[in-house]
Amino acid sequence: MGIDPEDEAGHHWFEELADHMGPAYLKYSFTRGTANEVAFLVDQLGLRPGMRVLDVGCGPGRHSLALAALGIETVGIDISQRFVDLANEAAEKAKSETDTPAPASFHRLDARNLTFDAEFDAVISLCQGAFGLSGGPAADSTPPDAATTVAAEADLSSVDVDLPVLAGMTRALRPGGRLAFSAFSAYFQVRWLEDTDDFDAAAGVNRETTSVRNPAGEERSVDLWTSCFTPRELRLLCRSAGLVVEEIHSVTPGAYAVGPPSIDQPEFLVIARRP
Repeated sequence: MGIDPEDEAGHHWFEELADHMGPAYLKYSFTRGTANEVAFLVDQLGLRPGMRVLDVGCGPGRHSLALAALGIETVGIDISQRFVDLANEAAEKAKSETDTPAPASFHRLDARNLTFDAEFDAVISLCQGAFGLSGGPAADSTPPDAATTVAAEADLSSVDVDLPVLAGMTRALRPGGRLAFSAFSAYFQVRWLEDTDDFDAAAGVNRETTSVRNPAGEERSVDLWTSCFTPRELRLLCRSAGLVVEEIHSVTPGAYAVGPPSIDQPEFLVIARRP
């Protein structure tokens, strides 16, 4: 189906956060491991020049731009128009300055209601870019057709709020294509719960109050809602979405490496395949 410019993304609490941070987002330490993360994904997903990759929750486009520099065509989508604009500006700059061998384009779309159909060789969603952000107040603003569509396809009577994102990414893959997505570890979150955290054990969603800065250095106090998962839950969600899980690694942003699930690292990185 591709991208319909008439489609409207739903509202999401992350938009105001992204509007405030703007390019200052790329100054945070968790965004500085792009080279490591991309090299790991190229290896794990078997990416090659000429392939086409969808980056879901792409932010300002750091992973997509790095993949495009390797000759891999990338399409990035994000709920934040501010981040989409920054990513497209960076893509134009890279094209004019470095003669990037493959195109990278960015669009504002809602990851909870994707309409791509078997168009990509691989899909990525990293650093809670989209998967894991559908809990909290976002659960009340889910596009109306998303949960219904996924429930019908997965033959479920009830749907985890993050499943529409996962099902949409699965549909975007060509048969045999691979998906890599990160999810915050419930083990790590509970083990290192801080005074500023409010963990909802029933929903598996952590609410964190923190401060973020804009490019001028001005601080704003914000709330973040992140769904947390165990490897077993991730495997069950993948099965419901029609995916075959190949690997689940415990990782830290900027230090991706092969390793079994543990309680010592903040994220799980799932590598799965659409049959």
